[in-house]
Amino acid sequence: MRAAVLHGKKDLRIENVPAPEIGRHEILLRVQGGFVCGTDIRMYANGRKGATKPLIPGHEISGVIEAVGSSVSEYHPGMRVAVAPNMGCGVCDTCVSGSTHLCANSEALGVTLDGGFAEFVRIPEAAVRQGNVAEIPGDVSFSAAALAEPLSCVYNGLEHCGTHYGASVLIIGAGPIGLMHAKLSRMAGAGTIMMNDINENRLVLCAKLESTILPVGSEELEARVRGLTRGKGVDVCITACPAPAAQQKALELAAVNGTVLFFGGLPRGQETVPLDTNLIHYKQLHVTGTTRQSLIQYRRTLELIATGLVAIEDVITARFELENIEQAFENVMNGVGLKTAVEIKQL
Repeated sequence: MRAAVLHGKKDLRIENVPAPEIGRHEILLRVQGGFVCGTDIRMYANGRKGATKPLIPGHEISGVIEAVGSSVSEYHPGMRVAVAPNMGCGVCDTCVSGSTHLCANSEALGVTLDGGFAEFVRIPEAAVRQGNVAEIPGDVSFSAAALAEPLSCVYNGLEHCGTHYGASVLIIGAGPIGLMHAKLSRMAGAGTIMMNDINENRLVLCAKLESTILPVGSEELEARVRGLTRGKGVDVCITACPAPAAQQKALELAAVNGTVLFFGGLPRGQETVPLDTNLIHYKQLHVTGTTRQSLIQYRRTLELIATGLVAIEDVITARFELENIEQAFENVMNGVGLKTAVEIKQL
């Protein structure tokens, strides 16, 4: 099969490799939809820490089941499915609590295991057993179903924010994730949704795609926030970008009893951020962070897409064939557009 294989830092090659073989508890998926994610970019730009062999990246995927192992009874060839990439050990307290995505010994398609930037991908027994494979509802497209992965990460953040009807929300970061946060904040009933980014083109694009967004430039950020909230600050501030300064600013702009969500992880070497913890103390801020998604959040997100509560395909601004995947990666690295699809046409 054809696959994009990451050999090292900025070394992504299209190769003909053997199609994966599956065991009796596993599934072989014919990939139909896939997207480039920030995690893919970090591995591409910096190399994979501790990597000992090449990897096929790609964890935002959907497709059609090509074959199932002899002991798989819940799924059958021809089913249209989307796959949550993170799987836990299944036996630790974290997994038993339902948070398999936070398991200390977790594995992930496209991160630690070969992923979906290929014609076929093997879905391991752990993913089949834990319910990572979800049938695509109704007439949801493969592209929309693949976007359930990043959207469900955002849905995880929404549940931690407790966004209420009429809430004021500030999203720092106008990428595809920031736009998804705006979409879900609107669905949750937010009254004012502001967005800030140093990339003016992306900020304008997000505001064009989601009319409820109020774009705010960095130079006017504090004044606009104070003006739109009558001096109180925002009820919810979300950092949807990998910037230490955004985390510092979020504490300053949050209202008394507000919530700050550190959604975007920080680059290696910038993880330690000086924060004014008196702001947390005296404003009684709820400061939280989220990563990945639980399996129930993943399935709920698919339903949000299927019922039309969230329109998601407008975040797609570019499509590349597998053979041009390196250009897709470079575009995402340079902040061009929003969500970039990798299309795998079957030969």
